Amino acid sequence: MTTPTPSIIRGLPLEEENGLGTLTMSGWFAEVCAEHAHRDALVWYEGDERVLWTYADLWDRANEVARSLLALGIGKGTRVGVLMSNRPEFLSAVFGTALAGGVATTISTFSTTPELDHLLKASACSVLLLERSLLRKDYLDMLCELEPEFATPQKPGYRSQHFPYLQHIAVVGESQGAAQSWPEFLSRGAAVDPQLVDATAAQVTPADPGALFFSSGTTALPKGILSAHRGVALQLWRWRRFYQTKEDARTWSANGFFWSGNFGMAIGGTLTAGGCLVLDPYFDPERALALMEREKATMAIAWPHQWPQLEAASNWLDVDLSSMIYVNPNFQLANHPTVTTEWDEPFFAYGNTETFTISSIFESGTPAERINGSSGEPQPGMVFKIVEPLTGELVPVGQEGEIAVKGPTLMLGYLGIPLDETLDDEGYFRTGDGGYVDDENRLYWKGRLNDIIKTGGANVSPREIDAALLRMSEIKLSQTVGIPHDTLGEIVVGCVVLHRGEALDEEALRTRLKAELASYKVPKHILFFDEAELETTGTAKIKTSELKEKVSARLNML
Repeated sequence: MTTPTPSIIRGLPLEEENGLGTLTMSGWFAEVCAEHAHRDALVWYEGDERVLWTYADLWDRANEVARSLLALGIGKGTRVGVLMSNRPEFLSAVFGTALAGGVATTISTFSTTPELDHLLKASACSVLLLERSLLRKDYLDMLCELEPEFATPQKPGYRSQHFPYLQHIAVVGESQGAAQSWPEFLSRGAAVDPQLVDATAAQVTPADPGALFFSSGTTALPKGILSAHRGVALQLWRWRRFYQTKEDARTWSANGFFWSGNFGMAIGGTLTAGGCLVLDPYFDPERALALMEREKATMAIAWPHQWPQLEAASNWLDVDLSSMIYVNPNFQLANHPTVTTEWDEPFFAYGNTETFTISSIFESGTPAERINGSSGEPQPGMVFKIVEPLTGELVPVGQEGEIAVKGPTLMLGYLGIPLDETLDDEGYFRTGDGGYVDDENRLYWKGRLNDIIKTGGANVSPREIDAALLRMSEIKLSQTVGIPHDTLGEIVVGCVVLHRGEALDEEALRTRLKAELASYKVPKHILFFDEAELETTGTAKIKTSELKEKVSARLNML
């Protein structure tokens, strides 16, 4: 009898990977700034003023931040919070922190006041560098609401009882109270010898903590995910290879760099190649298209829900986007009459914040027959196994189970949770995602295991139902959930948002779904929502816990 092959696949040994440089964030930053010193690194608009930084400018501005942080007395491992949109100071703050040996702690601009309270307490930042305001949010006012003492200047040595670790605050924009203005903050470092920054950065090792990012918090409060310098640096080097970008990359994105995905894709994919970031602090379709045209953007990075909004923008047909090169032919941007594209986006991939973005992928240009509809092959040093979710036992190749991963980009751990409670006995992180591997070293992701709906003894994937619903042109958003039921365990409920001007009824939708799905997968109920009713994270993921409460309330009224 033949013994089944266990579901374990692995990438090349890390030492065989090409295209890498120094494996610290500061080392990556120093290398790209030196190599591309006189090229444009970023462009940004402050009102009508166009702000342009070369790589040499970016290096100088980050070193200014590093000297000021050293003047404040930060040491290796000190956490420095960065609460900013995609603007030049975000980059100088993050990499200035890295040069000074600190841990760059990115905080979402989508944070509510209670969420900001959680993030600052969980991260234990000693320094907070923030943007004063964005759109309708005033982050300094939010901070002062949480700690009223910050509303007035504080004497040296003051320590907040609410945020006992937070000792220094600096703000880009109008300052007040305990917060220094950005120029005042930078002036602190004027007397610090630049060679001290070099010496400090040289003492940082790839194994040291380098970045603290937070999960998007779809089902609970965001988790703090601590990454080593090596993990972040590896991904910054790799994204150029994933995208196959060159110096002609001029990358627009309005999605926050405080998410690991956009950090790796935009910053790594652009700056490693010597390209230029076209910074946009928030997403507005008309504004975005005008900025792409003005700056001759060659690449745009957006969330899936943003592409149709660009196509629906009032100035869609008025702009010239002929400079665009790196465009996915299957996304709406490729429909623009001035865009011609043959670029192959590396869309077949799998990753988590816990592995600082991608852990398996097929890079741009991989033949379709090699991809085979999979989620990529393991990156160098990465190892995957598929286990039975309840027992943790390995399953045979081809059998679905839970995806577990380990390797050089795996996090150092969650804040406040011992590592032995996060990893299994072999050092794998069990992701909570379902999938399988094949005998060609490919991974296939099938969806979140905890999203699986168990109804009448059958397992139903919300992802499959949502895919069927979203193929209907009338539907803009879809999120299927399971709601507890006395006899069935759970019932399947579809929650949809229609495009403006569209009208459908529940039975018509159910009839159309019956032509595509097995009867037990067809939602028992389909509920219609306005988009504003669906609470989302900053990455446009619908918060399913809040949605389930709303669905339960509606069903109780039927």
